[in-house]
Amino acid sequence: MNEDLTGLERIIGYNFKDKSLLDQALTHRSYATEHSGMVSDNERLEFLGDAVLELVMTKLLFDLYGKEYSEGDLTRMRAFLVNENQLASQAQRLTIGEFIKLGKGEERSGGRYKKSILADTFEAITGAIYLDGGLDPCFKFIKSIYDELLKNVTSQFKIDDYKSALQELTQAKFHVVPTYRVERISGPDHNRSFEVALIFEGDVLARGKGSSKKKAEQEAAKKALKILKDG
Repeated sequence: MNEDLTGLERIIGYNFKDKSLLDQALTHRSYATEHSGMVSDNERLEFLGDAVLELVMTKLLFDLYGKEYSEGDLTRMRAFLVNENQLASQAQRLTIGEFIKLGKGEERSGGRYKKSILADTFEAITGAIYLDGGLDPCFKFIKSIYDELLKNVTSQFKIDDYKSALQELTQAKFHVVPTYRVERISGPDHNRSFEVALIFEGDVLARGKGSSKKKAEQEAAKKALKILKDG
């Protein structure tokens, strides 16, 4: 176990005013149990960190993709970014496992490398940063770690793309592709609403509304897919 908490602070990019919070964030229940409750484990900090992480990730995703993707897509992105595998991967990259305080039994069983323990400790550190410095350093911490993943998250799994699905269907079945026409834009600049018509074989097949042109087109394509498949 590496006891150089200053070294860990350098790695995570945050200096604690209250070092005991970081120490607690690194204390697994097995260690606290072996020391007869003389030290506090990290489970409550983990509970707090889980909520903070979800809030921070939600805001980061909203800022990057809120105008382009649906609520369902954003939820799936967030779930992908904060699942146990991802959190454990980030903890490994930051060498957090080297600093965790484990009981002897957990140490012997390889607890320092268990995904669940690494992920929980990552959340506990996030909770500790929040208690020590508030939300701003949490945003800085998470954004610096997840920067590349956030930029590329849409390529990590399939986002519902009704336009592409419709184009594949119409090309294969009818040998034509639909076009889209913006019929109306309303609302103030900060809250625009777009209405789009989907043109297929010269006629309006479906219409869609959304807070962006892309969302409106996706909505129209979704309706058109249903019409063509049901028909």
